[in-house]
Amino acid sequence: MTRNIIKTDKAPSAIGPYSQAVKRGDTVFLSGQIALDPETMKVVPGGINEQAHRGFMNLRAVCEAAGGSLDGVLKLTIYMTNLGDFSTVNQIMAEYFSEPYPARATVEVAALPLGVEVEVEAILGV
Repeated sequence: MTRNIIKTDKAPSAIGPYSQAVKRGDTVFLSGQIALDPETMKVVPGGINEQAHRGFMNLRAVCEAAGGSLDGVLKLTIYMTNLGDFSTVNQIMAEYFSEPYPARATVEVAALPLGVEVEVEAILGV
């Protein structure tokens, strides 16, 4: 089975040696998305609200580039620097996903790239 690389200008380009997503068969593995504006490649101003929205918007753009949508996400992983913002991120996630929700893990980490507060990655079925 061939491995296909997914790339879109509607999400930030990779800031390291990785792809935005890799598709194999009907499964797409999406790299973590942070609050980078895809046009400026700068972190969006604001706090956890703005950063979570931008992360989910970037994730949606990569899903669409892979021929899917957020509705097809099977597993979501959210990395946060402060689990005190857990309920805020849950509320924002509910604006992008509807029932039945994907499986999910949320992990508190010491730091994230470029000093952001949240990063989201996913496994998508198409």
